[in-house]
Amino acid sequence: MVSYLDVTNYFIIRAHEDGLASTMTNMKAQKLLYYSQSLHLALFSKPLVDEQIQAWRLGPVCPPAYREYCKFEAEQLPFPDRDILGQIPKDVVDLLEKVWQHCGERDAFDLSRETHQELPWIKARNGLPPDARSTEPLLASDMEELGLQKLDEIETASPIYKQAVSILLEDAFSANTIKSEVKQGGVRDWLNSLLV
Repeated sequence: MVSYLDVTNYFIIRAHEDGLASTMTNMKAQKLLYYSQSLHLALFSKPLVDEQIQAWRLGPVCPPAYREYCKFEAEQLPFPDRDILGQIPKDVVDLLEKVWQHCGERDAFDLSRETHQELPWIKARNGLPPDARSTEPLLASDMEELGLQKLDEIETASPIYKQAVSILLEDAFSANTIKSEVKQGGVRDWLNSLLV
């Protein structure tokens, strides 16, 4: 398990590396932390960080992380010591990089709007008006479910995935494959075999 500061510092450093430092605000850091927690739950069935994530008005928020950076309001977060990266385990860095590649270029308000369409935030808000205050926690099971959805999005958005599917479909629909694998009355079985 890592600290919420390790996670947010990783994203601040990545934003600087990609020329997006000015977009790395407290709100954006909160959303990236939320998606990181969701993916970690989906992959490992345990949280990435100990801290609770709550259903605030502008989306999911980790209160200790919010308090750490609230003095910057909507301004760019300060650049941390790069040595922090050496403290983060490689498997966590790989996960955070997936989140960054999927969400890093998006702005905080776009990410916030997206979270308002997702089950963990909606369910925790339990019908509250969008501008109402809330400190209701998001359920780990809901974030895990969201993490599984995000993993699918990340996988299918990959150029490697698209290339692999194209090759598999081309091979699957070639005349030799069809003749050798599909017998009369076996079209459904053949189609199901392509999906496995």
